[in-house]
Amino acid sequence: MPADATTPAETYDAVIAGGGHNGLVCAAYLARAGLRVKVLERRDRVGGAAVTEEFHPGFRNSVCAYAVSLLNPKVIADLDLHRHGLRIVERPAMNFLPLSGSDYLLTGNGRTKEEIAKFSRRDAARYDDYCAHLERIADALRALVLRPPPTPKGTPPCGNSPAWPPLGKQLGRLGIDGQQELVDLFTLSAADFLDRWFESDPIKALLGFDSIVGTYASPYEPGTAYVLLHHAFGEVNGKKGHWGHAIGGMGAISEAIASNARAHGAEIETGAEIAEILMERDRATGVVLADGRVVRGRTVAANMTLKRLYGELVAKDAQPTAFARRMETFKYGSGTFRMNVALSKLPNFTCLPGAVARDHHGAGIILAPSLDYMDRAYREARAGGWSAEPIIEMLIPSTIDPTLAPPGAHVASLFCQHVAPRLPGGRSWDEARDEVADLMIATVDRYAPGFSESVMGRQVLSPLDLEREFGLTGGDIFHGRLSLNQLFSARPALGYAAYRGPVAGLYHCGSGAHPGGGVTGAPGHNAARAILKDLRPFSSFS
Repeated sequence: MPADATTPAETYDAVIAGGGHNGLVCAAYLARAGLRVKVLERRDRVGGAAVTEEFHPGFRNSVCAYAVSLLNPKVIADLDLHRHGLRIVERPAMNFLPLSGSDYLLTGNGRTKEEIAKFSRRDAARYDDYCAHLERIADALRALVLRPPPTPKGTPPCGNSPAWPPLGKQLGRLGIDGQQELVDLFTLSAADFLDRWFESDPIKALLGFDSIVGTYASPYEPGTAYVLLHHAFGEVNGKKGHWGHAIGGMGAISEAIASNARAHGAEIETGAEIAEILMERDRATGVVLADGRVVRGRTVAANMTLKRLYGELVAKDAQPTAFARRMETFKYGSGTFRMNVALSKLPNFTCLPGAVARDHHGAGIILAPSLDYMDRAYREARAGGWSAEPIIEMLIPSTIDPTLAPPGAHVASLFCQHVAPRLPGGRSWDEARDEVADLMIATVDRYAPGFSESVMGRQVLSPLDLEREFGLTGGDIFHGRLSLNQLFSARPALGYAAYRGPVAGLYHCGSGAHPGGGVTGAPGHNAARAILKDLRPFSSFS
């Protein structure tokens, strides 16, 4: 007979509810510290949105998350991920922006300023200074990524001090001008910020794309400058601001983390859906699974959207009223429509002809020629559910990773925006999915005629699919919008940013906690530190 909540069960030091990459990072750190850890994952494999799967016979790809940069270098080093099989390679070029006719912008590997000068010599001359300014701000914030944010006075005592010297120290290093620029980046639109630096549409489009990735907003909306900055935190193989590819796809990251966790004794179970957070004497003491089994833990760390955690799994009467209201109004929805396609050949772009692999095929290919184009895409999606001229970033990882496709063939990731997380008029995404998928293929066709004819198979994930399959509320890849009121000490709510929830024994280790979304490992690292501090107050955590 299945166990119930009254049945004696083995007790772990920590139960990790959700085996996405952050949950695995949390598990690995805790197991490395000698704690008994159990990871429970609903799907049949670990990784959450960072997985590699076969989507068409002989074709594999990173199903959701698709590019490497934000994975924290300390996490990579601490968990010895390279020894556990992780290999990250750099792109041959950073970004490729096809334009009309023979015009294009191709950046990276020493060519960027020369390419920008095709459109504006003034912009080319300012580019290095722009990068230096952005990097200076990013450096200051990188130092804060692996620390809990400060708790304002008057908020619940959730484990971190109101005084936080590292914050003042890091910001002090910026000087008054740098601090003003930081304030601007948190509050300005990406368009306003980029207008201060550049005059040409192509460079503003190429840089401004990062401001709307995973964000259901126009680049003219205040706060999108921070999203641009958020994507500047990363590095690949020690090179700041670069993007790369994990050989074997994003699932290779999750598998390497899981391998480290298992090596230190963590137990990982897949196909284990959680139905309830077990509460006893006003404390989280484990989980009840959908099959009725109980897994007990001295602590529970949740790696899922907080909307699901507090809306479905934690009893409402166990939550403070103000906190429950905050969770009900926390903003989700990234406007994302995700596709993976199997290709018989490489796309042949009108502006840069050739179907033999060249540097631009291995870049991030951005189909959105201006900030105005991105703005229209957002406004049309708000009005009608999706844009007739969508924004697409296409990657073709098989150009640098031949393990993903049969010889001579290729796979491509299409990260598409903007679409409405919930369609107007009560229409279901199940009805609209194929219509919008056809539109995305046709959009690529406009830049690379014949692309549609090369598509041998496709996997289509609407916002509803992303929510159903991967637990991403509203299809939100960041587990909640990266807006000023949902960042730093306010992520997920004032007083609860130190990875401890309002229920004793319950911790947040997913992207709904600081520093937010992306494949970073930072929330998992930081939650593990909080758990270890509470269970072993005199232990150290490097």
